[in-house]
Amino acid sequence: MKAFTYARAKTAAEAAQMATATPGAKFIAGGTNLLDLMKLEIETPQHLIDVNGTGLDTIAATPEGGLRIGAMVRNTDLAADTRVRRDYGVLTRALVAGASGQLRNKATTAGNLLQRTRCPYFYDTNQACNKRKPGSGCAAIGGFNRNLGVIGTSDACIATHSSDMAVAMRVLDASVETVDAGGTARTIPIADFHRLPGNTPQVETALKPGEFITAVTLPRPTGGTHIYRKVRDRASYAFALVSVAAIMKPDGVRAAFGGVAHKPWRVEAAERGTDARSIASGTFAGAKTTPQNAFKLPLAERALASAIAEAQA
Repeated sequence: MKAFTYARAKTAAEAAQMATATPGAKFIAGGTNLLDLMKLEIETPQHLIDVNGTGLDTIAATPEGGLRIGAMVRNTDLAADTRVRRDYGVLTRALVAGASGQLRNKATTAGNLLQRTRCPYFYDTNQACNKRKPGSGCAAIGGFNRNLGVIGTSDACIATHSSDMAVAMRVLDASVETVDAGGTARTIPIADFHRLPGNTPQVETALKPGEFITAVTLPRPTGGTHIYRKVRDRASYAFALVSVAAIMKPDGVRAAFGGVAHKPWRVEAAERGTDARSIASGTFAGAKTTPQNAFKLPLAERALASAIAEAQA
């Protein structure tokens, strides 16, 4: 691990100011992803800004009838919150499906959104990876890519986003609140927060340098039956081959998918009725698979069909 300096921020604005003043700085809260990357020297921040003391660890009702989830709320606390379990059940299910109890006790809401890909070539510093080293190439294309993306990919990167929580946030139409060093706040729809790789796969979100996440806001409850289905190689402590967050309502199904793209994948125009094949066909139009990961398309359809059947039952 490379040497680094360390400081604690007391407010969100102070954290953003610190990050802007020190090029190469990184925010750290639970550290469940960042510390691993630092040990492998994939991430080599010169300065760490501890944001656990910013006071952003509460969940509160919004005037619109939704919930505002502080950036530092731990995954365990978020999943267990009575309001989340009652009104946003798909979020609780997604959180409990992720990682382990120990990691959920440390991982934060903002950190979960910002976790980086688990592509094996990203983690192997001897391999070419445009996300880790822009311009070096993508060893995953033509390599072992069974777990990697089937839609929204590019010639520069076929990695996937690994968060379960983000998939549920996408189907719930959440928004991400931020603040910059000048104190300017903005709200980013979750649909626009994560970026597709294009020619710049190292740029993963819509955040500007130094911009700090303060909260994630959920709109007022949509009702319906909430299901999260995660298909993986083993029953626990594994990332999704395919996952689906589904909300079953009388007029049809909302569906967002994980494990298939650089971001949680949802196509609202495809959400007509309750026929899984029709919804999956519209959602994955334009998919680009490899011989190793082509199975993800029928798997996604079957996962959605299973979620719909469970909701109807």
